[in-house]
Amino acid sequence: MTIEHQDDIDGLRRAGALVSGILARMREAAVEGVVSRDLDALGAELMREAGARSAPALTYGFPAATCISINAVAAHGIPDATVLRDGDLVNIDVSAELDGYFADTGASFVVGTPSPRQQRLLDAAREARDAAVAQLRADNPLNSIGRTVEAVAARRGFRVIRDLGSHGVGRALHEAPGTIPGHYDPRDSRRLHDGMVITVEPFLATHCTRTVEADDGWAMVCPRGYAAQFEHTVVVTRGEPIVVT
Repeated sequence: MTIEHQDDIDGLRRAGALVSGILARMREAAVEGVVSRDLDALGAELMREAGARSAPALTYGFPAATCISINAVAAHGIPDATVLRDGDLVNIDVSAELDGYFADTGASFVVGTPSPRQQRLLDAAREARDAAVAQLRADNPLNSIGRTVEAVAARRGFRVIRDLGSHGVGRALHEAPGTIPGHYDPRDSRRLHDGMVITVEPFLATHCTRTVEADDGWAMVCPRGYAAQFEHTVVVTRGEPIVVT
């Protein structure tokens, strides 16, 4: 969406605060021995209490309130009977609709103590997100996001998953300007504009650059290694970007 008035900013901030708070509560509860569908139930209950609706369930009929992706699953993991174990690399992605506004956030972490390589991947993915957000300005090329993410990944020794990316958001979960690659595409001539609402969500991996779809029709899996993602919903302006999550 494109921001038209202050009410839009306020609505996005409320939705962003909600999904950020739910992500934090789920992250806190994600300890060894917890079942992933129980984590999702916590997220679903918090949405209900706030009068919000799960964005992936509302938009696509996703069979859970949140996406919980573990180890080789990079994205869109369905919460199930999987029990979290020490050393598991987990991503929780929370998106919801509140009063007509959609916000989307996500974060990766390790249950217990991460290995040195896991920690480096987490640090790189978070750095890539924050660096990409920091350079958002109206009239900048849209592909500057992918350029920034790719530069961080290369410097840190990781790969960018090329079939997962950022997207427009605001009045729907996925909207204009469509998919925003996490890698640099010199053919992409689109530009950021004042008031544009997008996610910034780089997916960095140890080995894979593309995922394969699991048999369940939802989960996107790295054939080798594992991935990490961090995500914000952001409003582009002519000055500093507004991070609503």
